Amino acid sequence: MTSLQKPDWLRVKAPQRERIGEVADLLLDLKLNTVCQEASCPNIGECFAGGTATFLIMGPGCTRACPYCDIDFDRSVRQLDPTEPLRLGEAVTRLGLRHVVITSVNRDDLVDGGASQFVSCIQQVRERSPQTTIELLIPDLCGNWDALATVMDAAPDVLNHNIETVPRLYRRARPQGNYSRSLELLQRVRKSWPRSYSKSGLMVGLGETNDEVQKTLSDLRSHDVDIVTIGQYLSPGPKHLAVDRFVTPDEFAMYRHHGEKELGFLQVVSTPLTRSSYHAGEVQRLMATHPR
Repeated sequence: MTSLQKPDWLRVKAPQRERIGEVADLLLDLKLNTVCQEASCPNIGECFAGGTATFLIMGPGCTRACPYCDIDFDRSVRQLDPTEPLRLGEAVTRLGLRHVVITSVNRDDLVDGGASQFVSCIQQVRERSPQTTIELLIPDLCGNWDALATVMDAAPDVLNHNIETVPRLYRRARPQGNYSRSLELLQRVRKSWPRSYSKSGLMVGLGETNDEVQKTLSDLRSHDVDIVTIGQYLSPGPKHLAVDRFVTPDEFAMYRHHGEKELGFLQVVSTPLTRSSYHAGEVQRLMATHPR
């Protein structure tokens, strides 16, 4: 298949290389992974230049091989590193983060999917930087609701789990995922831990229709999700799923209007370059205007 040419609205501004180097050096010094680097995020320059990063724990290898994702596949059994939460807490302190996003690879080899490591990271951030708000972006934990309770009882400010795409495309794009299971996870978060904000995200440009996007948004809202992010899928390389089309800025604006004005989400961030944790710190303003 011939690759599509990127439109002008997907051009990224040149980053501040000095600041990028500072953050990259800190991550190297503390031996931490970021989804910015492992998943080839197009916003890495802007985020690193702003002194932020989305930490990727329990990686970098993932036990699932989703064909849209650039993170390495590794099904081997690996022990968790007990020093990782300590190093992550140190990074949050040294970067002076007001809001931190912590995500992980899928760790289906672990009984709890890595829930205990998320909790340790929360504890270290709260101990070292109690003013920092914490957002977790978690996998589906294979539907282990006891593991979800372990995570949520640690009281993250925001719990994010990405729906990723519309149900028709799950078999092709997310073969080890389960659309209904992801919706159930999100609903359990809001029903049992109502003080945390629930969040999800999806990619567009994989072959879905606008009607399917709107139906997925309706599903998320009916399962009590507060915040949604929508961004353009960009293929990491020739071995990954190809881009079906580039969704226009007007369509992204339509998704946002439909989500906020018609469905009632607290926030819909919908632009071509939006990613799950892009400008995630803006949630602090939402928390101030919609306190729990």
